[in-house]
Amino acid sequence: MEFEYLSGALAERFGDAPAIRDDNTQMSFRELDDRVQAAASRFRELGVSRGDVIAVMLPNRSELVLTIFAAWHLGAAATPINPNFTSAEADHQINDAGAALVVNAGPDAPTGGRPAIGVDELEAAAGSGVTLEPVTLRGDDLALVIYTSGSTGRPKGVMLTHSNAAAMSGSMADVMAMTAEDHCLLVLPLFHVNALMVSLLAPLRVGAQLSIVGTFSASTFFDRVELLRPTYFSAVPTIYALLLTQAEGRSPDMSSLRFAVCGAAPATLELLAAAEDFLGAPILEGYGLTEATCASAVNPIDGPRKPGTVGPALPGQRIRIVDENLEDVPTGNPGEVLITGPIVMAGYLNNPEATEQTLVDGWVRTGDVGVLDEDGYLSIVDRLKDMIIRGGENLYPKEIETAIGSLPGVLEVAVVGRPDAVLGEVPVAFVVPYPEADLTPEAVTTHSAERLTRVKVPVHVTITPALPKNPVGKIDKPGLRASLVT
Repeated sequence: MEFEYLSGALAERFGDAPAIRDDNTQMSFRELDDRVQAAASRFRELGVSRGDVIAVMLPNRSELVLTIFAAWHLGAAATPINPNFTSAEADHQINDAGAALVVNAGPDAPTGGRPAIGVDELEAAAGSGVTLEPVTLRGDDLALVIYTSGSTGRPKGVMLTHSNAAAMSGSMADVMAMTAEDHCLLVLPLFHVNALMVSLLAPLRVGAQLSIVGTFSASTFFDRVELLRPTYFSAVPTIYALLLTQAEGRSPDMSSLRFAVCGAAPATLELLAAAEDFLGAPILEGYGLTEATCASAVNPIDGPRKPGTVGPALPGQRIRIVDENLEDVPTGNPGEVLITGPIVMAGYLNNPEATEQTLVDGWVRTGDVGVLDEDGYLSIVDRLKDMIIRGGENLYPKEIETAIGSLPGVLEVAVVGRPDAVLGEVPVAFVVPYPEADLTPEAVTTHSAERLTRVKVPVHVTITPALPKNPVGKIDKPGLRASLVT
Protein backbone atom coordinates (compact mmCIF):
# COMPACT_ATOMS: atom_id res chain seq x y z
CA MET A 1 0.00 0.00 0.00
CA GLU A 2 1.31 3.47 -0.88
CA PHE A 3 0.86 6.18 1.73
CA GLU A 4 0.82 9.79 0.56
CA TYR A 5 3.30 10.98 3.17
CA LEU A 6 6.09 8.51 2.29
CA SER A 7 9.15 10.09 0.71
CA GLY A 8 8.88 8.17 -2.58
CA ALA A 9 5.27 9.18 -3.10
CA LEU A 10 6.11 12.78 -2.26
CA ALA A 11 9.05 12.87 -4.69
CA GLU A 12 6.90 11.47 -7.49
CA ARG A 13 4.16 14.05 -6.94
CA PHE A 14 6.12 17.19 -6.07
CA GLY A 15 9.62 16.67 -7.50
CA ASP A 16 11.86 19.71 -7.16
CA ALA A 17 9.46 21.81 -5.09
CA PRO A 18 10.92 22.88 -1.72
CA ALA A 19 10.17 20.37 1.02
CA ILE A 20 12.21 20.74 4.21
CA ARG A 21 14.74 23.22 5.55
CA ASP A 22 16.43 23.57 8.89
CA ASP A 23 19.23 25.76 10.21
CA ASN A 24 21.82 23.94 8.06
CA THR A 25 20.22 22.56 4.93
CA GLN A 26 17.36 22.75 2.45
CA MET A 27 15.87 19.91 0.41
CA SER A 28 13.36 19.52 -2.38
CA PHE A 29 10.98 16.56 -2.28
CA ARG A 30 13.23 14.67 -4.69
CA GLU A 31 16.34 15.43 -2.63
CA LEU A 32 14.48 14.35 0.49
CA ASP A 33 13.73 10.98 -1.07
CA ASP A 34 17.35 10.56 -2.23
CA ARG A 35 18.60 11.16 1.30
CA VAL A 36 15.97 8.87 2.78
CA GLN A 37 17.10 6.06 0.46
CA ALA A 38 20.73 6.64 1.42
CA ALA A 39 19.87 6.54 5.13
CA ALA A 40 17.70 3.45 4.67
CA SER A 41 20.55 1.70 2.87
CA ARG A 42 22.91 2.48 5.75
CA PHE A 43 20.36 1.27 8.30
CA ARG A 44 19.92 -1.98 6.37
CA GLU A 45 23.70 -2.49 6.43
CA LEU A 46 23.46 -2.17 10.20
CA GLY A 47 20.88 -4.95 10.35
CA VAL A 48 17.55 -3.09 10.39
CA SER A 49 14.73 -4.92 8.66
CA ARG A 50 10.95 -5.01 8.43
CA GLY A 51 9.21 -5.02 11.81
CA ASP A 52 12.15 -3.50 13.71
CA VAL A 53 12.11 -0.22 15.65
CA ILE A 54 14.67 2.56 15.20
CA ALA A 55 15.14 4.94 18.12
CA VAL A 56 16.15 8.49 17.21
CA MET A 57 17.42 10.89 19.87
CA LEU A 58 18.09 14.21 18.16
CA PRO A 59 16.96 17.81 18.56
CA ASN A 60 14.71 19.20 15.84
CA ARG A 61 16.68 18.92 12.60
CA SER A 62 16.24 17.40 9.16
CA GLU A 63 18.10 14.19 10.08
CA LEU A 64 15.39 13.35 12.60
CA VAL A 65 12.84 13.43 9.76
CA LEU A 66 15.17 11.44 7.49
CA THR A 67 15.49 8.74 10.15
CA ILE A 68 11.72 8.36 10.50
CA PHE A 69 11.16 8.18 6.74
CA ALA A 70 14.10 5.79 6.30
CA ALA A 71 12.66 3.48 8.95
CA TRP A 72 9.38 3.42 7.04
CA HIS A 73 11.27 2.80 3.77
CA LEU A 74 12.49 -0.46 5.33
CA GLY A 75 9.15 -1.38 6.90
CA ALA A 76 10.46 -0.50 10.38
CA ALA A 77 8.93 1.85 12.94
CA ALA A 78 10.50 4.86 14.65
CA THR A 79 10.46 5.96 18.26
CA PRO A 80 11.66 9.58 18.71
CA ILE A 81 13.28 10.34 22.08
CA ASN A 82 13.38 13.66 23.91
CA PRO A 83 17.00 14.84 23.37
CA ASN A 84 17.00 16.34 26.87
CA PHE A 85 16.39 12.98 28.53
CA THR A 86 18.88 11.65 31.03
CA SER A 87 20.66 8.41 30.16
CA ALA A 88 18.30 6.50 32.46
CA GLU A 89 15.20 7.96 30.81
CA ALA A 90 16.52 7.42 27.29
CA ASP A 91 17.71 3.87 28.05
CA HIS A 92 14.25 2.97 29.35
CA GLN A 93 12.61 4.05 26.10
CA ILE A 94 15.27 2.44 23.89
CA ASN A 95 15.02 -0.89 25.65
CA ASP A 96 11.27 -0.85 26.19
CA ALA A 97 10.84 -0.28 22.45
CA GLY A 98 13.34 -3.05 21.68
CA ALA A 99 15.21 -0.72 19.32
CA ALA A 100 17.35 -2.49 16.73
CA LEU A 101 19.32 0.72 16.16
CA VAL A 102 19.75 4.10 17.85
CA VAL A 103 20.39 7.30 15.87
CA ASN A 104 21.87 9.93 18.17
CA ALA A 105 24.13 12.98 18.43
CA GLY A 106 27.36 11.02 18.84
CA PRO A 107 29.42 8.59 20.90
CA ASP A 108 28.58 10.15 24.26
CA ALA A 109 24.79 9.93 23.75
CA PRO A 110 22.69 7.16 25.36
CA THR A 111 22.32 3.91 23.43
CA GLY A 112 20.73 1.53 25.92
CA GLY A 113 23.54 -0.86 25.08
CA ARG A 114 22.24 -1.25 21.53
CA PRO A 115 23.84 -0.62 18.11
CA ALA A 116 24.05 3.09 17.34
CA ILE A 117 24.94 5.49 14.55
CA GLY A 118 25.82 9.14 15.06
CA VAL A 119 24.15 11.92 13.10
CA ASP A 120 27.49 12.85 11.49
CA GLU A 121 27.70 9.40 9.92
CA LEU A 122 24.14 9.76 8.73
CA GLU A 123 25.02 13.07 7.08
CA ALA A 124 28.06 11.45 5.43
CA ALA A 125 25.83 8.82 3.81
CA ALA A 126 23.71 11.52 2.18
CA GLY A 127 25.78 11.77 -1.00
CA SER A 128 26.08 8.06 -1.66
CA GLY A 129 23.67 8.05 -4.61
CA VAL A 130 22.24 4.74 -3.41
CA THR A 131 18.81 3.72 -4.70
CA LEU A 132 16.73 1.36 -2.61
CA GLU A 133 13.20 0.28 -3.39
CA PRO A 134 10.82 0.73 -0.45
CA VAL A 135 8.93 -2.20 1.06
CA THR A 136 5.18 -2.37 0.55
CA LEU A 137 3.50 -1.25 3.75
CA ARG A 138 0.18 -2.43 5.17
CA GLY A 139 -2.17 -0.20 7.06
CA ASP A 140 -1.68 -2.13 10.29
CA ASP A 141 2.12 -1.95 10.09
CA LEU A 142 3.61 -0.11 13.03
CA ALA A 143 4.76 3.41 12.10
CA LEU A 144 5.57 5.14 15.38
CA VAL A 145 6.02 4.37 19.05
CA ILE A 146 5.40 7.64 20.87
CA TYR A 147 6.01 7.65 24.59
CA THR A 148 3.64 9.45 26.91
CA SER A 149 5.05 12.19 29.13
CA GLY A 150 4.90 10.00 32.20
CA SER A 151 2.80 12.47 34.20
CA THR A 152 0.71 9.53 35.42
CA GLY A 153 3.63 7.16 36.01
CA ARG A 154 6.27 5.36 33.97
CA PRO A 155 6.10 6.48 30.30
CA LYS A 156 4.19 4.09 28.05
CA GLY A 157 4.83 3.48 24.36
CA VAL A 158 1.79 4.34 22.26
CA MET A 159 1.76 2.22 19.10
CA LEU A 160 0.52 4.13 16.05
CA THR A 161 0.06 2.39 12.70
CA HIS A 162 0.38 3.76 9.19
CA SER A 163 -3.41 3.76 8.96
CA ASN A 164 -3.50 5.94 12.09
CA ALA A 165 -0.93 8.35 10.63
CA ALA A 166 -2.65 8.48 7.24
CA ALA A 167 -6.05 9.19 8.78
CA MET A 168 -4.76 11.91 11.10
CA SER A 169 -2.44 13.73 8.70
CA GLY A 170 -5.07 13.64 5.97
CA SER A 171 -7.76 14.91 8.32
CA MET A 172 -5.60 17.80 9.53
CA ALA A 173 -4.70 18.80 5.98
CA ASP A 174 -8.38 18.77 4.97
CA VAL A 175 -9.77 20.58 8.00
CA MET A 176 -7.13 23.31 7.79
CA ALA A 177 -7.51 23.59 4.00
CA MET A 178 -3.79 23.05 3.43
CA THR A 179 -2.40 23.35 -0.09
CA ALA A 180 1.02 23.36 -1.72
CA GLU A 181 1.08 27.11 -1.13
CA ASP A 182 1.26 26.62 2.62
CA HIS A 183 4.45 26.77 4.66
CA CYS A 184 4.70 25.44 8.21
CA LEU A 185 7.12 26.84 10.76
CA LEU A 186 7.75 23.90 13.09
CA VAL A 187 8.48 25.04 16.64
CA LEU A 188 7.28 22.07 18.72
CA PRO A 189 9.58 19.09 19.44
CA LEU A 190 9.39 16.23 16.97
CA PHE A 191 9.25 13.62 19.71
CA HIS A 192 5.66 14.83 20.25
CA VAL A 193 2.74 13.59 18.15
CA ASN A 194 1.42 17.12 17.54
CA ALA A 195 4.57 18.15 15.68
CA LEU A 196 4.71 14.89 13.75
CA MET A 197 1.13 15.02 12.51
CA VAL A 198 0.21 18.71 12.28
CA SER A 199 3.56 20.22 11.34
CA LEU A 200 5.37 17.42 9.47
CA LEU A 201 3.11 14.88 7.77
CA ALA A 202 0.05 17.05 7.07
CA PRO A 203 1.86 19.79 5.10
CA LEU A 204 4.24 17.44 3.25
CA ARG A 205 1.44 15.21 1.97
CA VAL A 206 -0.08 18.19 0.08
CA GLY A 207 3.25 19.51 -1.22
CA ALA A 208 3.60 22.33 1.30
CA GLN A 209 7.01 23.17 2.72
CA LEU A 210 8.33 22.85 6.23
CA SER A 211 10.89 24.99 8.07
CA ILE A 212 12.26 23.30 11.17
CA VAL A 213 13.27 25.47 14.10
CA GLY A 214 16.13 23.79 15.96
CA THR A 215 15.48 25.36 19.33
CA PHE A 216 12.48 27.60 19.89
CA SER A 217 13.26 31.10 21.10
CA ALA A 218 10.60 33.74 21.58
CA SER A 219 13.20 36.44 20.91
CA THR A 220 14.02 35.09 17.42
CA PHE A 221 10.57 33.81 16.44
CA PHE A 222 9.48 37.11 14.88
CA ASP A 223 12.67 37.36 12.83
CA ARG A 224 12.04 33.86 11.47
CA VAL A 225 8.47 34.71 10.49
CA GLU A 226 9.58 37.87 8.73
CA LEU A 227 12.38 36.03 6.91
CA LEU A 228 10.68 32.73 6.00
CA ARG A 229 7.06 33.96 5.63
CA PRO A 230 5.29 30.82 6.92
CA THR A 231 1.53 30.52 6.63
CA TYR A 232 1.00 28.67 9.92
CA PHE A 233 2.55 27.16 13.01
CA SER A 234 1.35 24.97 15.87
CA ALA A 235 2.22 25.72 19.49
CA VAL A 236 1.24 25.23 23.12
CA PRO A 237 -0.27 27.99 25.31
CA THR A 238 3.06 28.67 27.01
CA ILE A 239 4.62 29.62 23.67
CA TYR A 240 1.81 32.06 22.89
CA ALA A 241 2.26 33.64 26.32
CA LEU A 242 6.00 33.96 25.75
CA LEU A 243 5.45 35.52 22.33
CA LEU A 244 3.12 38.14 23.73
CA THR A 245 5.62 38.97 26.45
CA GLN A 246 8.51 39.18 23.99
CA ALA A 247 6.45 41.28 21.57
CA GLU A 248 6.20 44.27 23.90
CA GLY A 249 7.54 47.28 22.06
CA ARG A 250 7.83 45.44 18.73
CA SER A 251 5.67 45.51 15.61
CA PRO A 252 6.84 42.51 13.58
CA ASP A 253 5.26 41.71 10.21
CA MET A 254 3.05 38.68 10.85
CA SER A 255 0.98 39.14 7.69
CA SER A 256 2.09 35.87 6.07
CA LEU A 257 0.26 33.82 8.71
CA ARG A 258 -3.03 32.30 7.57
CA PHE A 259 -3.77 30.61 10.89
CA ALA A 260 -2.12 29.12 13.97
CA VAL A 261 -2.92 26.04 16.06
CA CYS A 262 -3.06 25.78 19.85
CA GLY A 263 -3.16 22.46 21.65
CA ALA A 264 -1.59 20.08 24.20
CA ALA A 265 -2.87 22.12 27.16
CA PRO A 266 -5.81 24.44 27.94
CA ALA A 267 -5.44 28.13 27.11
CA THR A 268 -7.35 30.98 28.71
CA LEU A 269 -9.79 32.96 26.58
CA GLU A 270 -7.81 36.09 27.36
CA LEU A 271 -4.56 34.59 26.12
CA LEU A 272 -6.10 33.33 22.88
CA ALA A 273 -7.81 36.66 22.19
CA ALA A 274 -4.62 38.64 22.82
CA ALA A 275 -2.56 36.26 20.66
CA GLU A 276 -5.07 36.36 17.80
CA ASP A 277 -5.09 40.14 17.90
CA PHE A 278 -1.31 40.29 17.82
CA LEU A 279 -0.82 37.70 15.07
CA GLY A 280 -3.70 38.99 12.98
CA ALA A 281 -4.76 35.41 12.26
CA PRO A 282 -7.21 32.94 13.77
CA ILE A 283 -5.87 30.53 16.39
CA LEU A 284 -7.54 27.14 16.09
CA GLU A 285 -7.74 25.56 19.52
CA GLY A 286 -7.98 21.80 19.38
CA TYR A 287 -7.97 18.78 21.62
CA GLY A 288 -6.61 15.28 21.44
CA LEU A 289 -4.13 12.84 22.86
CA THR A 290 -1.36 10.58 21.69
CA GLU A 291 -3.55 7.50 22.07
CA ALA A 292 -5.81 8.96 19.36
CA THR A 293 -2.91 10.00 17.08
CA CYS A 294 -3.01 13.68 18.10
CA ALA A 295 -6.28 15.52 17.48
CA SER A 296 -9.94 14.59 17.84
CA ALA A 297 -11.62 18.00 17.90
CA VAL A 298 -10.65 21.41 16.55
CA ASN A 299 -12.38 24.72 15.99
CA PRO A 300 -12.78 24.98 12.20
CA ILE A 301 -10.87 27.50 10.12
CA ASP A 302 -14.00 27.95 7.98
CA GLY A 303 -17.16 27.96 10.06
CA PRO A 304 -18.17 28.92 13.59
CA ARG A 305 -15.36 29.00 16.13
CA LYS A 306 -16.62 28.94 19.69
CA PRO A 307 -14.18 30.44 22.19
CA GLY A 308 -13.96 28.30 25.30
CA THR A 309 -14.52 25.10 23.32
CA VAL A 310 -12.07 22.91 21.40
CA GLY A 311 -14.49 22.57 18.52
CA PRO A 312 -16.45 19.64 17.06
CA ALA A 313 -15.13 16.15 16.34
CA LEU A 314 -12.86 15.87 13.33
CA PRO A 315 -14.35 14.11 10.28
CA GLY A 316 -14.33 10.34 10.70
CA GLN A 317 -14.18 10.53 14.49
CA ARG A 318 -16.89 10.31 17.15
CA ILE A 319 -16.90 11.75 20.65
CA ARG A 320 -19.08 10.56 23.52
CA ILE A 321 -19.52 11.89 27.06
CA VAL A 322 -20.18 9.10 29.56
CA ASP A 323 -20.73 8.55 33.27
CA GLU A 324 -18.77 6.20 35.55
CA ASN A 325 -20.69 3.24 34.05
CA LEU A 326 -19.70 4.33 30.53
CA GLU A 327 -23.31 5.26 29.77
CA ASP A 328 -23.99 8.38 27.69
CA VAL A 329 -24.98 11.46 29.66
CA PRO A 330 -27.48 14.09 28.43
CA THR A 331 -26.22 16.91 26.20
CA GLY A 332 -24.68 19.67 28.29
CA ASN A 333 -23.77 17.38 31.21
CA PRO A 334 -20.15 16.67 32.17
CA GLY A 335 -18.62 13.24 31.95
CA GLU A 336 -15.58 11.36 30.70
CA VAL A 337 -14.62 11.98 27.06
CA LEU A 338 -14.47 8.87 24.86
CA ILE A 339 -13.12 8.91 21.29
CA THR A 340 -13.31 6.47 18.38
CA GLY A 341 -12.35 6.44 14.72
CA PRO A 342 -9.49 5.34 12.45
CA ILE A 343 -7.05 7.18 14.73
CA VAL A 344 -7.38 4.85 17.75
CA MET A 345 -3.95 3.50 18.68
CA ALA A 346 -3.03 -0.15 18.29
CA GLY A 347 -2.32 -0.24 22.03
CA TYR A 348 0.51 0.32 24.50
CA LEU A 349 3.70 -1.53 23.65
CA ASN A 350 4.33 -4.48 25.96
CA ASN A 351 1.54 -3.34 28.26
CA PRO A 352 -1.71 -5.26 27.69
CA GLU A 353 -3.11 -4.33 31.10
CA ALA A 354 -2.88 -0.59 30.42
CA THR A 355 -4.23 -1.14 26.91
CA GLU A 356 -7.27 -2.95 28.29
CA GLN A 357 -7.93 -0.10 30.72
CA THR A 358 -7.72 2.57 28.02
CA LEU A 359 -9.37 0.88 25.02
CA VAL A 360 -12.97 -0.23 25.52
CA ASP A 361 -14.86 -1.66 22.55
CA GLY A 362 -12.83 0.44 20.13
CA TRP A 363 -13.17 3.66 22.16
CA VAL A 364 -10.30 5.50 23.84
CA ARG A 365 -10.98 6.43 27.45
CA THR A 366 -9.28 9.81 27.68
CA GLY A 367 -9.48 10.41 31.43
CA ASP A 368 -10.69 13.93 30.64
CA VAL A 369 -13.95 15.45 31.82
CA GLY A 370 -15.83 17.22 29.04
CA VAL A 371 -19.18 18.61 27.90
CA LEU A 372 -20.74 18.49 24.43
CA ASP A 373 -23.13 21.31 23.51
CA GLU A 374 -26.13 21.06 21.19
CA ASP A 375 -23.90 21.74 18.17
CA GLY A 376 -21.44 19.01 19.07
CA TYR A 377 -18.72 21.40 20.23
CA LEU A 378 -16.59 19.98 23.01
CA SER A 379 -15.49 21.83 26.14
CA ILE A 380 -12.87 20.24 28.37
CA VAL A 381 -13.71 20.67 32.03
CA ASP A 382 -10.66 18.99 33.52
CA ARG A 383 -8.66 15.82 33.96
CA LEU A 384 -10.44 13.20 36.06
CA LYS A 385 -7.25 12.70 38.05
CA ASP A 386 -6.90 16.46 38.65
CA MET A 387 -10.37 16.80 40.14
CA ILE A 388 -10.32 18.11 43.73
CA ILE A 389 -12.79 16.59 46.19
CA ARG A 390 -13.35 19.12 48.97
CA GLY A 391 -15.61 17.86 51.73
CA GLY A 392 -17.37 15.56 49.25
CA GLU A 393 -17.85 18.28 46.62
CA ASN A 394 -16.16 17.87 43.23
CA LEU A 395 -14.12 20.90 42.15
CA TYR A 396 -12.64 21.20 38.68
CA PRO A 397 -9.31 23.10 38.67
CA LYS A 398 -9.81 24.33 35.11
CA GLU A 399 -12.87 26.33 36.17
CA ILE A 400 -10.84 27.99 38.92
CA GLU A 401 -7.90 28.57 36.56
CA THR A 402 -10.20 30.20 34.03
CA ALA A 403 -11.50 32.61 36.67
CA ILE A 404 -8.00 33.51 37.84
CA GLY A 405 -6.75 33.79 34.25
CA SER A 406 -9.21 36.60 33.57
CA LEU A 407 -7.35 38.82 36.06
CA PRO A 408 -5.10 41.32 34.23
CA GLY A 409 -1.46 40.53 34.78
CA VAL A 410 -1.86 36.74 34.99
CA LEU A 411 0.38 34.93 32.50
CA GLU A 412 -0.10 31.33 33.67
CA VAL A 413 -1.98 29.62 36.47
CA ALA A 414 -2.23 26.13 37.89
CA VAL A 415 -4.64 24.96 40.58
CA VAL A 416 -4.12 21.69 42.43
CA GLY A 417 -5.52 19.98 45.51
CA ARG A 418 -3.64 20.16 48.81
CA PRO A 419 -4.30 17.44 51.40
CA ASP A 420 -6.46 18.64 54.29
CA ALA A 421 -7.09 16.71 57.49
CA VAL A 422 -10.73 17.82 57.71
CA LEU A 423 -11.91 18.39 54.13
CA GLY A 424 -9.77 15.83 52.35
CA GLU A 425 -8.46 18.35 49.81
CA VAL A 426 -8.55 22.11 49.32
CA PRO A 427 -7.62 24.11 46.21
CA VAL A 428 -4.38 26.09 46.07
CA ALA A 429 -3.16 28.21 43.16
CA PHE A 430 0.24 28.86 41.62
CA VAL A 431 0.26 32.03 39.52
CA VAL A 432 2.89 33.36 37.11
CA PRO A 433 2.54 37.11 36.45
CA TYR A 434 3.47 38.95 33.29
CA PRO A 435 6.80 40.77 33.57
CA GLU A 436 6.45 44.01 35.52
CA ALA A 437 2.87 43.13 36.53
CA ASP A 438 2.08 44.11 40.11
CA LEU A 439 0.26 40.96 41.16
CA THR A 440 -0.33 39.90 44.77
CA PRO A 441 -1.90 36.80 46.34
CA GLU A 442 -4.56 39.03 47.87
CA ALA A 443 -5.55 40.39 44.44
CA VAL A 444 -5.89 36.84 43.07
CA THR A 445 -7.98 35.74 46.03
CA THR A 446 -10.27 38.77 45.79
CA HIS A 447 -10.72 38.32 42.04
CA SER A 448 -11.53 34.63 42.55
CA ALA A 449 -14.05 35.33 45.30
CA GLU A 450 -15.93 37.68 42.98
CA ARG A 451 -16.35 34.93 40.38
CA LEU A 452 -16.50 31.65 42.25
CA THR A 453 -18.47 30.13 45.09
CA ARG A 454 -16.58 30.08 48.37
CA VAL A 455 -15.56 26.41 48.22
CA LYS A 456 -13.81 26.99 44.88
CA VAL A 457 -11.71 29.96 46.00
CA PRO A 458 -8.08 28.88 46.53
CA VAL A 459 -7.13 28.78 50.21
CA HIS A 460 -3.59 29.78 49.30
CA VAL A 461 -2.01 31.59 46.33
CA THR A 462 1.67 31.40 45.43
CA ILE A 463 3.10 34.00 43.05
CA THR A 464 5.97 32.33 41.20
CA PRO A 465 8.23 33.31 38.26
CA ALA A 466 7.59 30.00 36.45
CA LEU A 467 5.63 26.75 36.61
CA PRO A 468 7.27 23.34 36.22
CA LYS A 469 6.66 21.76 32.81
CA ASN A 470 6.92 18.24 31.47
CA PRO A 471 8.79 17.50 28.21
CA VAL A 472 5.87 18.47 25.94
CA GLY A 473 5.22 21.81 27.62
CA LYS A 474 2.31 20.85 29.85
CA ILE A 475 2.25 22.10 33.43
CA ASP A 476 3.59 19.41 35.75
CA LYS A 477 0.67 19.18 38.13
CA PRO A 478 1.84 15.92 39.73
CA GLY A 479 5.05 17.74 40.63
CA LEU A 480 3.13 20.66 42.09
CA ARG A 481 1.00 18.33 44.16
CA ALA A 482 4.08 16.49 45.38
CA SER A 483 5.65 19.79 46.46
CA LEU A 484 2.71 20.39 48.79
CA VAL A 485 3.31 17.26 50.83
CA THR A 486 7.08 17.35 51.12
